[in-house]
Amino acid sequence: MRKDSRLSRILHAIIHIHCLEKAVTSEKLGKMLQTNPVVVRRTMGLLKEAGYVTSVKGHNGGWSLIKPLSEITLFDIYKVVGEGSLFTIGLTDEHTNCPIEKAVNSSLDGVMSEAEYLMLTRFKEITIESLAKNFKGDF
Repeated sequence: MRKDSRLSRILHAIIHIHCLEKAVTSEKLGKMLQTNPVVVRRTMGLLKEAGYVTSVKGHNGGWSLIKPLSEITLFDIYKVVGEGSLFTIGLTDEHTNCPIEKAVNSSLDGVMSEAEYLMLTRFKEITIESLAKNFKGDF
């Protein structure tokens, strides 16, 4: 099953922009993230709509942060990504009349819901600034 890496990729881009302290083009971010600049523009557009970045067109243009990293949490960015499932595992729904499947799904659903609640609660406590402080080195 393929992992959804959008959250970590957006965080990666935000911290790069912060560390570079200048506008960063979609092309440059695309190279950093090993993805197409169109994907970068689409994703950064979501951040722009949410009020975290701005963009300038032209020779010295690119994406810039407009909100300090200390005011942005993991939860904020998670909401921008689309609030998908945090887990790649899922419940089976092939035998909906089977009492064993119902019992298994009920147990798994409860555990996953509890884990998701705890993760999202923690996401609200972690600022992007705290993630950026963990970065050391040149890029």
